[in-house]
Amino acid sequence: MPERKPKKSDTQDFVSEYIIPDNTRNFDRIWILLKEEYPDVRPFLNYSNPLEMLIATVLSAQSTDIQINRVTEKLFKKYRTVEDYASADLRELENDLYSSGFYKTKARNIKAAAQMIVEKYNGEVPKTMEELISLPGVGRKTANIVLARAFGVVEGVAVDTHVKRVSRRLGFTKNSDPDKIEQDLISLARREDLDSISMTLIYHGRKICQARRPKCPFCIVNQLCPSSVIFMNQY
Repeated sequence: MPERKPKKSDTQDFVSEYIIPDNTRNFDRIWILLKEEYPDVRPFLNYSNPLEMLIATVLSAQSTDIQINRVTEKLFKKYRTVEDYASADLRELENDLYSSGFYKTKARNIKAAAQMIVEKYNGEVPKTMEELISLPGVGRKTANIVLARAFGVVEGVAVDTHVKRVSRRLGFTKNSDPDKIEQDLISLARREDLDSISMTLIYHGRKICQARRPKCPFCIVNQLCPSSVIFMNQY
């Protein structure tokens, strides 16, 4: 049971390592229920090749997938090859990415990553974790998504804000660092499930386990979730 009841002043996520007890023993039962609830998880970003997958995923940081799909609808028609990004005028690229948020940083990273791909990887998006995370603006989350969706290579679990929040609330991890959360989830799941864990937790985070007011009364796993007794008090 949780050790304290959160104050109303607590904000988006009440979960902390001393509130939510370890619940890893229930991982398999919860995972079965979540898979049944979300049987057809698919990526939200639109793309047609590895380069587009990489660009869209880099752009998705600190933005919504809906907004990024709007941006890339025009972007992918204008920039069709990695050489197009590598040789792009930086200010023009910034303008093309303006509505994605943090557009200057994203434009700089995308141009630099494209140049590295051209110069070091013969114009092909690399297919290993080590090579991908060497690219500017690419961390493990982005690399995991690109490897799984573009190449069918499952290295780990992509941990975004939804995965972080839901996995902590469910008691699967006490960590806040995405890399450590990824390792905790890897230790719990079967390898063949790693690709779908991230998308499933994202779906659940967006639909039910929302940041400010999770919909615990409608949650398929509320009887197994140690956080539900906290949030049920909001209803």
